[in-house]
Amino acid sequence: MKNRLNQLIASKYFSFFVTVLLFAILYGAGIAMYKGFMRPQVFLNLFIDNAALIIVTVGITFTLIIAGIDLSVGAVLALVCMVLAWLLANTGLPVGVCVLLVMVMGTVFGAAQGYIISKFDLQPFIITLAGMFFCRGLTAVISQDTIQIENPTWVALASYRVDLGIGFVSIGAIVALLTIVVAAVVLGYTKFGRTVFAIGGSESSSALMGLPVFRTKVMVYAISGFCSSLGGLAYSLIMLTGYNLHGLGMEMDAIASSVIGGTLLTGGVGFIPGALVGVLIQGVILTFISFQGTLSAWWTKIVVGALLCVFIIMQAFITEQKSKLSSKSSMEDNNDPPIQPTPSGAES
Repeated sequence: MKNRLNQLIASKYFSFFVTVLLFAILYGAGIAMYKGFMRPQVFLNLFIDNAALIIVTVGITFTLIIAGIDLSVGAVLALVCMVLAWLLANTGLPVGVCVLLVMVMGTVFGAAQGYIISKFDLQPFIITLAGMFFCRGLTAVISQDTIQIENPTWVALASYRVDLGIGFVSIGAIVALLTIVVAAVVLGYTKFGRTVFAIGGSESSSALMGLPVFRTKVMVYAISGFCSSLGGLAYSLIMLTGYNLHGLGMEMDAIASSVIGGTLLTGGVGFIPGALVGVLIQGVILTFISFQGTLSAWWTKIVVGALLCVFIIMQAFITEQKSKLSSKSSMEDNNDPPIQPTPSGAES
């Protein structure tokens, strides 16, 4: 029984199961405490309100799996919102062209960060911190005032709702769910995904095996930049503005959501559905505060901070259990009696 429990704890899905259980407990508590909490639209609003954070968390999960980090995601999101608002307000470019331009901008910026990190073997923390300052400053240079998005096409997209019968979802929520599905397939069922996990496990061993480490790392940061741009578009559909303080601190929320969802900060382990549930947990806490009506929104940060500490400690415990099981298995193999050779003339 004890061995089975240890194996369960050491499972790579244990953190995910704990995260899902925590979400279920929180949501169940909300239903028990507040009238109207069990309405389907309350649940769907978690995806609508957190669409941008879900998309950004997907991108940052890729970087965490390779034992990296991307602190620029919130600033890139703000830059995308600002550039999109400026283009729609000051040029006659079609909406599709403006969207394509900002998507390319974010993806290229992410790839450039990945290239610098990989080419010169620099710390991702420092490079992406510099990227965060650069993008946030550039956003303020474009405009220190809020730029309203009044383009009829974009406003129509922002107000469009998809009726599900039991409620509705926004365009941003649908994009976020599609991003989750695509990312899960890429990481779980492609050669690129396996390479990402291998690099996170041991970059030097991956290089010795002939895996394309340099190219994969650049692509990972390009994916993070792409998700930041896509998250910026989803965010602009909610806010309908460009502002230099949009997405402030979102990189921390994304990292917390990914870690709560089961991603190891040391790399090599990550689960995209877990990252989604991590975001939803933050959304449920904020919904609690909204229903209560007397609590500050900062309680979300307090609770998420406490949960983050708990999950990091849990990750350390899981890693320790894995090491013990591995050592025990190795000792058992060494204690096995040697196989006696069969005499050449013996009968079978």
